[in-house]
Amino acid sequence: MEVLKKRFFHVRAVILLLPVLSLLFLLVVNSGCGGDNQPNVSNINIDLKTRRLDQDLAKIDTNNVAAGLQELHSKYPDFLDFYLDTLMGFGIHGNYHDSVAGIRLGLQPFLAHKDIVGLFDTVAKHYPNTKQIDEDLTRGFQYMKHYYPQFFVPKIIYLVTGLNQWSVVTVDTNIIGIGLDMYLGEQYPFYRAVQIPEYVIKKCTPEYVGVNTFQAIYRDQVPFEMEGRTLLDMMIQRGKEQYFLSKILPFKDERVRLGFTQEQLDWSEASEAMVYNFFVRDNLLYETNWQKIVRYVNDGPSAAGMPAESPGNIGSWLGYQIVKAYVEHHPDATLNDILKPTDAQRFLQESKYKPR
Repeated sequence: MEVLKKRFFHVRAVILLLPVLSLLFLLVVNSGCGGDNQPNVSNINIDLKTRRLDQDLAKIDTNNVAAGLQELHSKYPDFLDFYLDTLMGFGIHGNYHDSVAGIRLGLQPFLAHKDIVGLFDTVAKHYPNTKQIDEDLTRGFQYMKHYYPQFFVPKIIYLVTGLNQWSVVTVDTNIIGIGLDMYLGEQYPFYRAVQIPEYVIKKCTPEYVGVNTFQAIYRDQVPFEMEGRTLLDMMIQRGKEQYFLSKILPFKDERVRLGFTQEQLDWSEASEAMVYNFFVRDNLLYETNWQKIVRYVNDGPSAAGMPAESPGNIGSWLGYQIVKAYVEHHPDATLNDILKPTDAQRFLQESKYKPR
């Protein structure tokens, strides 16, 4: 899998570019979000449009790549160049000629390499169809349309990136790309071969596609801020993100929305007071040195200074508990009321949060 390892370490960062909604300004349908009752969304029609770039790319004749790309461009005019250049870094830039270096030295040997052929075959075996994923996404988009009637449902393009860890990417106002090669299950051996961390591998399963998709949509509109922010600021921001996911994906287990194992969730619930007191005792809640605090609100093997059973982003979980406490004491608050930017200290006070 050497070619996969090489591409893994040379992948370019993908800029999320999907301004498909404005979470803070669109009209919310229901007047309150404080209850646990799920709204009935069965009457909301979602026409989910999907395409399988992974299958189409695998069919290209590697002896005549340029002709294959020309055909693909007619089918994916709004995505192919982004995939080839921004996501995969081949530098073809629409020059679909076999003499172009990006094809001759990049894409052609990539598609012909036995490891990549094997990867495409593995994806095809795991996903002869995407029915279950499509159903999950459709349900999530029904809830999106319930809370945000003006939300535009993007097209879904399934793809393979060579284990580059881009499980979900967003492009323009119309498209979400989903890398099926990042959902082959925890036992897929080559995740470890390209040095993907174990805490990431545990989320390389189909049940995480919907969570990652709607998380990407949220983060595109509410970018995570670190500079000059306290840990409490970050915790509340992550907590609001989790609350958003709980409203859009109420049919998903909480552990999946959080990205926790069941053991990590159980530990968090049993250790809530200890975690909160740890942050207070070590004067971390109002710490602004992001290098000291960001690890508590991002994925990781475990939380620094806490037992190995703890999840790396325990601060996100604690922020979610604060947001839920706020909702409990403000039952008439709309989803927009809860998600809008607020002073974290004031939000904490108004939540009347008391760790269990």
